[in-house]
Amino acid sequence: MPREGTNLTHRFFFTHRLFAAVALFVLPFATLHAAEAPQVGQAAPEFSLPSQEGGNVSPRDFRGKWVVLYFYPKDMTQGCTIEAHNFQQDLPKYASRNAVIVGVSVDSTDSHKEFCTKESLTFKLLSDTDKKVVEQYGSLSPRGVAARNTFLIDPAGRIAKVWTTVSPAKHSEEVLAALAEAAR
Repeated sequence: MPREGTNLTHRFFFTHRLFAAVALFVLPFATLHAAEAPQVGQAAPEFSLPSQEGGNVSPRDFRGKWVVLYFYPKDMTQGCTIEAHNFQQDLPKYASRNAVIVGVSVDSTDSHKEFCTKESLTFKLLSDTDKKVVEQYGSLSPRGVAARNTFLIDPAGRIAKVWTTVSPAKHSEEVLAALAEAAR
């Protein structure tokens, strides 16, 4: 019969080996998602992504307008649908403030088309299947989807406001309030 001290020693070494193996597997992925989000005052990072309407869209396409660039996890999920509906409902308010809504997720353009058709969405949804823009904006979640972050880009192409881990139900109101504040 083994002595108690021997069992503890074996457990100790097993636990540490297990921890080391998990760390070797997890740490490289953790650093993948550590990109910094652009900060207020910085130029908005440029990109070009396909939309559900066909053709590519870039922030420079909207120079002279405010751009609400929002990242969201997945088409046709509850939180993402609520957020999209609120933006859609408030589109006239955004238009009156010279602003456009642009959504980005890692879903395909076909998924975006289906989402827009099903939910009657009329603003642009961009497909970032390579996750490069999501990463560029510091919005790649550990689950490999876009984190729910929003960047308000001013008419000159600079970041005016950043929201991270937003609440979908109230987010459109927050963005409209920021636009009203910026107009003062």
